[in-house]
Amino acid sequence: MLEFSRYAGGLAESQTLAISATAKRMRAQGIDVAPFAAGEPDFDTPDSIKEAGIQAIRDGRTKYGPAAGLPELRAAVATCLAGAGYDGMTADRTLICPGAKGVLFLALQVILADGDEVLVPTPCWLSYPKMVQAAAGKCVWVETKPDDGYVIDPDRLRAAITPRTKALILNSPGNPTGAVQPDDVQAEIGRIAAEHGIAVISDEIYEHLTYAPARFRSFAALAPDARDLTLIVNGVSKAYAMTGWRIGWGGGPEAWVQRMIRLQSHALSGPPDISQLAALAALTGPTEPLEAMNTKFRARRQIMCDALNAIPDVHCPVPDGAFYVFPDISAYLEASHEGEPIRTSTRLAQLMLEHAHAAVVPGDVFEAPYAVRFSYACSSEDIRRGVARVADFLTSLQRPTNA
Repeated sequence: MLEFSRYAGGLAESQTLAISATAKRMRAQGIDVAPFAAGEPDFDTPDSIKEAGIQAIRDGRTKYGPAAGLPELRAAVATCLAGAGYDGMTADRTLICPGAKGVLFLALQVILADGDEVLVPTPCWLSYPKMVQAAAGKCVWVETKPDDGYVIDPDRLRAAITPRTKALILNSPGNPTGAVQPDDVQAEIGRIAAEHGIAVISDEIYEHLTYAPARFRSFAALAPDARDLTLIVNGVSKAYAMTGWRIGWGGGPEAWVQRMIRLQSHALSGPPDISQLAALAALTGPTEPLEAMNTKFRARRQIMCDALNAIPDVHCPVPDGAFYVFPDISAYLEASHEGEPIRTSTRLAQLMLEHAHAAVVPGDVFEAPYAVRFSYACSSEDIRRGVARVADFLTSLQRPTNA
């Protein structure tokens, strides 16, 4: 019998993508499913960006490109990173990948050895631990709590460090919580990383989805002591509504980036020129489309939070960034449906999809079993209808008399 690697060969499918695919199949069957699972904007890619991609096709930009990405896009990325506070950033310290996921995957592959530990604040995006596993590493959870606004406690982070600690994954604004880490916390994390020689992968994909009075600050700007250990990850997927164009980038120490480029040359090759030229148009073009989408997301966020907080015993903090809310639904994990105890957020999410026709992602996959993730990257009408069905379903469950 064929045996598979216990690392990459043992990975399960992304539950977010699986739930989203199920919801799309149901909608194709004519079922009105609220699309609260998807981690992508429902807006179309702005026309100026699409035109750049179309022009690239007309210009015959359909051949292999450099493994590191197009020089002009790398230069634009370097300019953005330097402008965000990564002093000394140059194009040769960047690479372009098929999505920010590609950057994260390559980054972990080239720095981890068997058994190396990666500090991961929780709740965390569900693909981080799978990528660490695929690179033969081990996640060490650093819990953050709703009552603290999901802010990382530097003392808790420091206590989790061992001789095997190799890296830290930071995500601000964060998925699934939408939390924006305060400047002083990020600065202290930088000092800890520099003191212990810990590599920091700062996933800043939601940079442009931060809502005032909160503000985004790049980790590279706040933690200069750790700059030689820091890789910044970003891309066009979320802010520019370009998820399907598959363009992400990284910028960091030259030795780290060059090894990622060499691995990409064997594993993936460079992304299509068509997508890269569209991304270049996004980075160098007008900002009005970003501002318009941000305004709509902000309004949807309030509609969703108000609707969820109106459900008895559901507690939904208003997030500072991204396009997710992460309500505490633990009161309903004690309930039963048709005599069957629910117990887990995974089972509750399944029941919501089946009976409320609302696709959500269970907190179990984010290392937060007390919650579920709702995306508000959908229309206000979808939010109102979908959350109303969720409310009807939850209040129909049989709950203990003392609940």
